[in-house]
Amino acid sequence: MTHPTAAEIAARIEDLYGAELPSLEAYARDQDLGMLAALLGSHRTLAFAEQSITVHRERLQHLTRPGRQIGAHEVSHVLDCARRLAEAVAVRDTQATTAGAVLRSLGRAPTAEPPTTSAAPPLPAPPVPAASPAPSR
Repeated sequence: MTHPTAAEIAARIEDLYGAELPSLEAYARDQDLGMLAALLGSHRTLAFAEQSITVHRERLQHLTRPGRQIGAHEVSHVLDCARRLAEAVAVRDTQATTAGAVLRSLGRAPTAEPPTTSAAPPLPAPPVPAASPAPSR
């Protein structure tokens, strides 16, 4: 199952808010917590998880390269690296799924059209007949 990457999430956030990510991060620091802050936090976590996956995968490849002897001491390193890799993948999948779902549910609001000055004034309401004090027959 493919998930959006941190770069794809960043592009979608920039498109949604109409500004570059660094500008949005600076803006979000000055605001109360909201949707933008949540999306940026999710993006940071996703980017960190992707970096962790790369680091742990490379380390695991190094530890298990062909021709390398794996003794009792190295086994603990291999297992620890595999565990960390699995955790980073789980975080990446969760963050990507959540951020992607939230971003799909959001859309840019259309810009409001300015009112034209040639618009006709509204018609007055029709007159209401006055109530007669005499009872009707």
